[in-house]
Amino acid sequence: MGIEGTPVLDVLRQQLPPVDPRSLAGTACLGLPGRPESVRSAREFTRSTLHGWRLPEQFDAVGLVVSELVTNALRHGVRTRPAAAGRLRASVELELMRCSRRLVCAVRDPGEAVPRLGRPDCSAESGRGLQLVESFSDAWGWRPLSGERPGKVVWAAFRTC
Repeated sequence: MGIEGTPVLDVLRQQLPPVDPRSLAGTACLGLPGRPESVRSAREFTRSTLHGWRLPEQFDAVGLVVSELVTNALRHGVRTRPAAAGRLRASVELELMRCSRRLVCAVRDPGEAVPRLGRPDCSAESGRGLQLVESFSDAWGWRPLSGERPGKVVWAAFRTC
């Protein structure tokens, strides 16, 4: 289901607190198509990965944040484009990185819209995603991408001890 490696998280090193390579305990990545069902797939992948890393107690907060980040990526970052040469490419990528005292989840999408933490409208049915990300994670941020992989990465970090 996932792959080893950190292609998305490599570009985040400048914004995240320093990560000692010796503390890196695992990484997992999942490509997701631009469909609503991808949110459920992302949650299931996160649950399975955290269980494998013996961090099932982290799932409630991390699963909620992953759901919000993937939902935002699908809503605001994915444009409808024909697949190049008939190939189906992942529209969104989810990566999880486990360090000795931290867990980072990062979601890449091809959109250029800047994630903004707005004022919640209590009567609105949506628009609270980043408030939830801020409330349930220890830190979050985003970074634009360029080159062969344009778009952005939105990340959230969690303490694990």
